[in-house]
Amino acid sequence: MAQMILKGKEMIRINPSTKTKIEYSTNDGRSWMARSTSTSYGDFSDLTDNGKEILGMTSKGLYYSTNEGRSWMKRS
Repeated sequence: MAQMILKGKEMIRINPSTKTKIEYSTNDGRSWMARSTSTSYGDFSDLTDNGKEILGMTSKGLYYSTNEGRSWMKRS
């Protein structure tokens, strides 16, 4: 897993200083925009793309997103 992944034409990352924030870039990382900023998922530590969803390991467990990190659901 990683702190940044490529998904289509976007780079998606865990914010380096605020681990509860997921950001994306469409210009090769020159600028970043917030995609998800909820503290209810806990602090993100790793991201991976399995093709149909993004998986995120957090301090509260494993979460997945089917919409490029806009929202997250807990994997049971």
